[in-house]
Amino acid sequence: MKVVASWSGGKDSAYALHLAKQQGHRIISLFTMMSSKGKSKFHMLHSELLEAQAKAIGIPLIKKQTDNDTYEQDFKAVLAELKTMGVEGLVTGDICAVAGHEEGWLDRVCKEMELKPIRPLWLMSDTKQIYLNYLEVGFRATVIRVNLCKLGIEWLGRVLDRQFYEDILKLDNIDPCGEGGEYHTVVTDGPYFKKKVKILEAEKHNIEGNFGYLEVKDFTLE
Repeated sequence: MKVVASWSGGKDSAYALHLAKQQGHRIISLFTMMSSKGKSKFHMLHSELLEAQAKAIGIPLIKKQTDNDTYEQDFKAVLAELKTMGVEGLVTGDICAVAGHEEGWLDRVCKEMELKPIRPLWLMSDTKQIYLNYLEVGFRATVIRVNLCKLGIEWLGRVLDRQFYEDILKLDNIDPCGEGGEYHTVVTDGPYFKKKVKILEAEKHNIEGNFGYLEVKDFTLE
């Protein structure tokens, strides 16, 4: 099936894309919803870094600026454009076990747009196993955002590896995949990456007292 993948730049969307490819789907494009400041809507990745990821993967990226009031309208506009290219399905990295991931919204939008929702992670309710599977596949990701009510700012910049997994399991009420909003990541390498994204310089910021953010100031492809 010819499909498009919703791309956050983080581990869940990257892993879902990998599984969709294994299922035989043909991914013709990635798409990311952007804020008005030139950063992705939720992970806050700079436009240039998202473009570098797409180049490293070898799949074109569509970016759509939006805000909270027009998010659904803008989301549908991207899908409508992609349908003219023959897209039949939408790949997302949603996990059903996570509170706040509402099946109804995505199903409704896909139904209205006459697209099939493809959620390879949806029935994988054990997020510990998802994390371990993710490592085994060969992805590499760095923490770029944390909820400071749940994790300290020192978690910013940490690479997701076995040590990260063991450390986060020592904490109470923290999901190992960060699916409770504890942290977000930027993927820099993976099984289908043709190049690696190497972070050369980054700076930690405290945003409005509630979130920590790792600003990637310089990077390269190698």
